[in-house]
Amino acid sequence: MKNTLTKIRVRYGETDQMGVVYYGNYALYIEQGRTEWLRALGFSYKEMEAQNIHLPVVHFSIDYKRPARYDDVLTVKTTLKKLPSVKIEFYYEIFNESKQLLVTASTDLVFIDSTTGKLRKAPDYLIDKIQKTT
Repeated sequence: MKNTLTKIRVRYGETDQMGVVYYGNYALYIEQGRTEWLRALGFSYKEMEAQNIHLPVVHFSIDYKRPARYDDVLTVKTTLKKLPSVKIEFYYEIFNESKQLLVTASTDLVFIDSTTGKLRKAPDYLIDKIQKTT
C-alpha cells in the first residue's frame, strides 16, 4: 500500500481567535494520517510496542500553503516514500473539501528496540506486507 487517505474534521479548540487552525495542530493531523496508514496495512502502534518496537520521529518538515479553518473536513494523504530499513519515511499532503492543497510535510521515523534503546531494522512482517500491497 503506497498511500492512504484520512478524513479529519477541524474542531473549534484546534483554531486560534481568527478561526484558523493553529500551526502546531498539523503535526497531530499528520500523526493521525500515519497511524491510519499503518492500520490500513493491518498493524497498529500498540501491536508494535507490544513487540518492543518504538517509532520515534527524528525529522519533521512542513510547508504551509493555505489555512484550514474551523469545521473544515480535511483529507490527509499519507504516502510511504520508500521501503523501510532502520528508518521509515513518509510524505503528506493535506487538502480541504475544495481539494485545495493546504500543507505538505514529511517525517522520518526510526525503529528502536525498546528493551535495548538501540536502532533495529524494520520487522520482516512489516516489509513483507508493504511489498505485497504495492
